[in-house]
Amino acid sequence: MADKFDRQVRVLEQTTVYQGFFTLERYRLRHSLFKGGMSDPLVRELLARGGAAAVLLFDPRLDRVVLVEQFRIGALHGPDGPWLLEVVAGIVEPGETPEQVALRESLEEAGCQPEVLLPIVEYHPSPGASSETVSLYCGIADAAGVGGIHGVAREGEDIQVVALPYARALRAVADGRAANAATIIALQWLRLNRRRLRKQYS
Repeated sequence: MADKFDRQVRVLEQTTVYQGFFTLERYRLRHSLFKGGMSDPLVRELLARGGAAAVLLFDPRLDRVVLVEQFRIGALHGPDGPWLLEVVAGIVEPGETPEQVALRESLEEAGCQPEVLLPIVEYHPSPGASSETVSLYCGIADAAGVGGIHGVAREGEDIQVVALPYARALRAVADGRAANAATIIALQWLRLNRRRLRKQYS
């Protein structure tokens, strides 16, 4: 493995191709090669996004997971349609921390306020095309009475909240209902840490 300090990227040209809800940028660049030297000039498009925060709401006393279901344009042509079962998530706005977003979105999307927020991982969901990073958390919460329709109307949100028994939430990954990275990662993490969380927070 090459030393990380030997790695360079030289941006030759950067242009904004589209500016809307998201920004699409085109780069002409060269980068260091593992065998030494620099690559030929390459052209790459980048969906420029900032950070996002996502939180798996878990009630260790009831052993229930709170998830949300909503329309997602990226899954429009997916085999099961564009309504996905997900963890709560939102974009980090300027001046906000990922933790603040996790708490805000939990209340807006699920009507549920975590008592404790535990970091799981920060990762790049699609580094081949997007600059987005996701800060993923587990929120210890009370799932009793959680449910209904939530979301911010001015943002076009129409979100159904479901509180599932732990085993049923895991089955949602196996049967393809929870088919997005943040939810899969969070539920697999919960599978590894559930016993500890139930002992500590029940």
